[in-house]
Amino acid sequence: MKDRWPELKFDDLKDTITTVQLWTQIVGKVRMVKMPWLNHSWHVTLYVSPRGLTTGNIPYGDGNFQIDFDFISHQLMIICSRGTQQHIDLYPRTVASFYKELFEKLALMKIDIKIYAAPNEIDPAIPFERDETHFQYDKDQMYRFWQALTKINVVFNKFRARFTGKCSPVHFFWGGFDLAVTRFSGRTAPKYTGGVPNMPLEVMQEAYSHEVSSCGFWPGNPQFPYPVFYSYCYPTPESFSEQPVKPDNAFFSKEMGEFFLKYDHVIHAPDPEGYLLEFLQSTYEAAANTANWDRKALECDLTYFEHKYQR
Repeated sequence: MKDRWPELKFDDLKDTITTVQLWTQIVGKVRMVKMPWLNHSWHVTLYVSPRGLTTGNIPYGDGNFQIDFDFISHQLMIICSRGTQQHIDLYPRTVASFYKELFEKLALMKIDIKIYAAPNEIDPAIPFERDETHFQYDKDQMYRFWQALTKINVVFNKFRARFTGKCSPVHFFWGGFDLAVTRFSGRTAPKYTGGVPNMPLEVMQEAYSHEVSSCGFWPGNPQFPYPVFYSYCYPTPESFSEQPVKPDNAFFSKEMGEFFLKYDHVIHAPDPEGYLLEFLQSTYEAAANTANWDRKALECDLTYFEHKYQR
């Protein structure tokens, strides 16, 4: 798979990602309670790493620790600046088992943390310590999904680089189980009134406090069983859905209020990276043009610097 984008089929992935999403919520909540609050909940996210997903450094006491999902050796690694480390094996195990062992290992490392131990953005929200329902884990499918994330992460970072306005990192939200990057116009937005299962409205209102154009990758769900790239804006101008976007396989979902491009179309394109960049750029332009963003002030051309300093 060194040069190829891996094939992903929702029916093959669904059981594994349902379980792993809950595992990532547990780990993400550990990060959330120890990190300073960052605007739009950026302090809660995970990041694509060379072996899986990582929390990055989490402050604790006079040092820090980090939790990494390793989808090559299929372990959860906990490392600490004191020099201690622990690991947890990833295999078909219940959410309750994963939750119990993680906090046992944290206690062995003298890391005392309490989290709100139930899922967000999921309904029903079974408390982690009682969840014996979700236990599937296919190592090959999880490896494929992570390999896709590594490819997508590269493209998203290239897209992010050509924007000088406020922009999020490329980060993985464990609530929705999606990799995303968000651009901002700099203007405030109308108060958000939508709802998300098991998520305080105040959190969503702070997340959408300013105008955004956001894109991401999501593995799908039973109602839409396809891994897919998405792009939306908030607030959404009436003419946003009518804008011409690329490539030809991109489409607008009236039900979801956003543009989609199926992952399968990207990986079978002659140039998957260029194909995906077309989607990201054209859907951003649809948002920026219909909402009258000051594009001249917000965008940049890094071609000169790339040629001069990256040789």
